[in-house]
Amino acid sequence: MSSIHDASNDLRPVKLHAVDRHELSERISRQRIARAKPAFNTRRVDLSRCKGLVAGVVRPEAGDLMLARVEKLGQHQRIELPDGRRSRLFVGDEVIVCFGRRYAPDQFEVALPTTLGPCSLAASGGLAGDIVSQHAAMRRATSIVPLGLLADGEGHIINVRDSALPDRADIPARKPQVIGIIGSSMNAGKTTTAAYLIRGLVAGGLRVAATKVTGTGSGADVWFMADAGAAPVLDFTDAGVVSTCGSSAAEVRRVFRSLMAHCADSGADVVVVEVADGLLQHETSELLHSDLFRQWVNAVIFAAPDAMSAASGVSMVAAMDLPLLGISGAVSASPLAASEAAHASGVAVLTIDLLCNPELCTALVFSGNASMAAGAADGR
Repeated sequence: MSSIHDASNDLRPVKLHAVDRHELSERISRQRIARAKPAFNTRRVDLSRCKGLVAGVVRPEAGDLMLARVEKLGQHQRIELPDGRRSRLFVGDEVIVCFGRRYAPDQFEVALPTTLGPCSLAASGGLAGDIVSQHAAMRRATSIVPLGLLADGEGHIINVRDSALPDRADIPARKPQVIGIIGSSMNAGKTTTAAYLIRGLVAGGLRVAATKVTGTGSGADVWFMADAGAAPVLDFTDAGVVSTCGSSAAEVRRVFRSLMAHCADSGADVVVVEVADGLLQHETSELLHSDLFRQWVNAVIFAAPDAMSAASGVSMVAAMDLPLLGISGAVSASPLAASEAAHASGVAVLTIDLLCNPELCTALVFSGNASMAAGAADGR
C-alpha cells in the first residue's frame, strides 16, 4: 500500500500563466516526452498535457516546467524520478524539471532566472535556476540548456501549481495531535527525528500522517517518512510549490494551512510536520512566529547537530513560546554530546531508540512527559 498521495484523480482546474497563451515554438511528440527523464517535482503533473514548447523571449515563473538538455555534468549526476528512483544522467539527456529558487547553505543558493538562457540543475528533485553561491565542498553545478517551457496545445505554460491539491483554509473539528519537527540548520537531523517518531507511534497502533511544509522539493524525505509508516505523506509540492524559498509569508501560511487540513482529514491520530532549514531562515522564522503555527501545532522537537546549537535553539524556541518536548537530531548520536546538550539546556535529549519505542514516544506525544523519556534514556 502506497503512503504517497496519488494525485491522478484530483487535479484542480488549470491556473493560467501570467500571460494566458503563448505561440508554440515547437510541437512535441508523446514519444519525446516519454523518453525524457521527469524529475520528482513533476510527479503530480499529467505530462500527457505537454503538447509543445514555448521558447524565445519569455520570463519563467517559479514552478514552470521546462524541457532541458544536460550540457555538462557536475554536482548532481542523477535525477530523482517521480517514483523515487535516482536515474543516472548523461550529457545529451533531455530532462523535465522546474524553475525555482533554493536556500541550502550546505549546497546551493539559487535565484530564479529572468530568461530561458543556460542555467543549472540545483537539486536532484528537479529544481533549476541560476547559482548565486555555493558551499565550498560542492562541485560546480550540472549545466543544462532549456529547450523551452512546456505548454499544452493552447499555448498555456504548464506549472506545478496547476495540479496541486485543492486549497484548504479550515481547521477540522476533529484536530489530531500535531508534533512539529524544527531544527538549527539544514542536515541537523530533522527528517530522521520525524521518521523514528513516526515509527514509534505506528508501532504503538496509532495512525500517523506526515508533511514537510517548507524546503526544496525532493523525494528523499517524503519516502523516508512513508517507509516509517506514515500515510499519507505530503509536502509543499503537493500544494503547488517547488520550493518555498522566496515565497511570501502569506504563501507559506497557505501551504502550511492546506497541507495540515489535508493530513487531518486522513483520519490520523497524530500528524508529524517537518519545517525545513533552521530558525534563522526567513520563511521558517516567519512561519514559526505565526499564530497559525500555534493554532495547529501542540508541541515541537528541536533537532541540532551539536550541543551549542541545541542550547541556543532551546533558548530561541522558549522565546517563541513553543512547547518543547525535547532535543534530538545528530547531537543525539553521541552520548557525550547528548549529555553536554542536556546539561547546557536543561532539556531531555531524545535518541532514535527512544523515539521509536511505542510506549515512551506515545507518552511523550500525548502527555509531554519528557522527564519519563529522559529517565528511560539514562536507564533509570
